[in-house]
Amino acid sequence: MSEPLRIGTLGAAAITPGALIAPAAENDAVVVAAVAARDRGRAQAFADKHGIESVYDSYDDVINDDSLDAIYNPLPISHHLEYTIKALKAGRHVLCEKSFALNATEAEEMAAVGRETGLVLLEAFHYRYHPLFLSAIDVMASGRLGRLQHVEAQFVVGTPKADDIRMHYETGGGATMDMGCYPISWLRHITGQEPRVVGATATEGNPQVDMRLEVEYELADGATARTVGAMGEPGFAADMTVTGSEGVMKVVNPLVPQHGNSLEVTVGGETTREEATKRPTYSFQLDAFVDAVRNGTPQPTDADDAVKQMKVIDAVYIAAGMKPRGT
Repeated sequence: MSEPLRIGTLGAAAITPGALIAPAAENDAVVVAAVAARDRGRAQAFADKHGIESVYDSYDDVINDDSLDAIYNPLPISHHLEYTIKALKAGRHVLCEKSFALNATEAEEMAAVGRETGLVLLEAFHYRYHPLFLSAIDVMASGRLGRLQHVEAQFVVGTPKADDIRMHYETGGGATMDMGCYPISWLRHITGQEPRVVGATATEGNPQVDMRLEVEYELADGATARTVGAMGEPGFAADMTVTGSEGVMKVVNPLVPQHGNSLEVTVGGETTREEATKRPTYSFQLDAFVDAVRNGTPQPTDADDAVKQMKVIDAVYIAAGMKPRGT
């Protein structure tokens, strides 16, 4: 237990340096020890740049390295089911990027293997571990806002290149799978409820690939909500506004608060504004993953939560007249 947690990463994805390599570099409890990519040369270059000791020819070779404790899976969503299950069956804990799976059926299969093996399986919704979002949850729990009435949440960002995997249905593409999943998750976690989708409107790019998707919801307590995810628009917006009978809370940039954030609460005509630490969300997430592996500490973005998340995403696509991914 005193030895560092040894993690292998699948692929040399663009997200990996920020999501895993940098947090591990500041965490004595973790070593990123192995990598493979579709191209051996690319994997070697990645390993040389980031000081990774072992380079393999295939993802399977990484998974089957018995010196590893865990696997990070940032592959295209279409590859999450296969390689996450392989890793679990090989005895490795898994941190799997979002969206967790192509659809809820796949998520349930992954969660079932996680339960069978007794290993840690987390979805990498890094925002959920940052003090900014934890403070927002505390505001909700305090009752200061009164009875919940409405939640608005959005993540809007510029258009990816035409050959980006997010632009193709087969690889699990679509704004909802990559951007819109965040405000859906914010909504679920800030309210502690599973929202019911009552309507959705999509703007398509490639066939069955949503460039923008707006969703309307109802919650069990009578409140309403709206989320927007878009990858076809200039600029950047990531925020959530919660309106209650007694006040309003606005959370600015729960996505990557390390690049600036705020938590603003207005109650009784008085407004307070706070800024949380800029220690990266990914660092807090890695801390939580290590805690789950070493100490068995339950975490809020576990596989059971991922199944619930994917059920909402499936319902969103159906409401928009589109196919859930992988069907």
